[in-house]
Amino acid sequence: MFMAILDLLALIVSLAVSLAIVVPLSGVLIRYRANYNPKGLNLDSEGGASPHTGPVINNYFTMLARVYRIEGWAGLYKGFMPTFLTTLMITVGLVLFADAPRPGSGHYRAPDIGIIGSLIYSLGNMLISLPSAIITCRAVTTPYKLPYFQPVKSLRVLLTPTERSRPWILYLTPGLLAAQAMHIAVVVLFLGPLQRLLVPLSPGFSEDFSPVKFGIYCFVVLASVALLAPLEVISTRLAIQRNHASAEYNSVSQEVEGDAEEVDLAGVEEDVIGLRHEADPYIGLLDCAKRMVDEEGIMTLYRAWWLTLLSGLGSAFA
Repeated sequence: MFMAILDLLALIVSLAVSLAIVVPLSGVLIRYRANYNPKGLNLDSEGGASPHTGPVINNYFTMLARVYRIEGWAGLYKGFMPTFLTTLMITVGLVLFADAPRPGSGHYRAPDIGIIGSLIYSLGNMLISLPSAIITCRAVTTPYKLPYFQPVKSLRVLLTPTERSRPWILYLTPGLLAAQAMHIAVVVLFLGPLQRLLVPLSPGFSEDFSPVKFGIYCFVVLASVALLAPLEVISTRLAIQRNHASAEYNSVSQEVEGDAEEVDLAGVEEDVIGLRHEADPYIGLLDCAKRMVDEEGIMTLYRAWWLTLLSGLGSAFA
């Protein structure tokens, strides 16, 4: 019993240490992909045209510096608590009830139960963790300071009254499930079998390792980024899009109702990122992709594409 408690404490400490490194980096990635930066003019309340005044962030590292400059270390660790709690619950559950590796962001490591079984396993994990993923994305991108140990207060800021009264509506966020499912399908049904065929084990530990096959696999991963990176960017945009009873029920009316009462802004002078107005939401996956291309340019879909590439190549050594 005593050893079990020590093992659990060691697990919690190791998770906290790893997340201390991962959370700031993933939070910057979420903000970079979520930042709304239209090329054209905006329309004001009277129908007049006005230039976009939000921040123009050209790369991941510029966003990292901006987060630290405006919000400091606290801003870099936004989203730590939901990430920590979710990771802890999933890890403990796998340790207790399944002899399987812990799933990581962008990786779908299912038990060796065949392609269809792996697909079902990965989709199940996605469905279980989807509400937490949405809350984490919103916690990272909100301009408010969220208390670490007051979850009810934080949820009043992150979720609309509609979402709090009907939490299952998070699963109906337009296009989000489709984007997540497509990402999983590409990884599990396409990249997974190719990896087992071309790179059966890590290069340093397999006598069957072939540089030619590994080169082919690297090329395939690079080509897959053309689809996976946009899906990841779109998923971020859709996850932070809150669900209202009507499109006119915007963020301002939420604050009037008291959702942001007694919550301070994280940035004193300005917000780290610009967000799209909630009164004009994306209505689906394809609509999100089309509007992003029309309003912000096609390269918006490929923000931090190199991280998607590194993630795919890293799976060959996992």
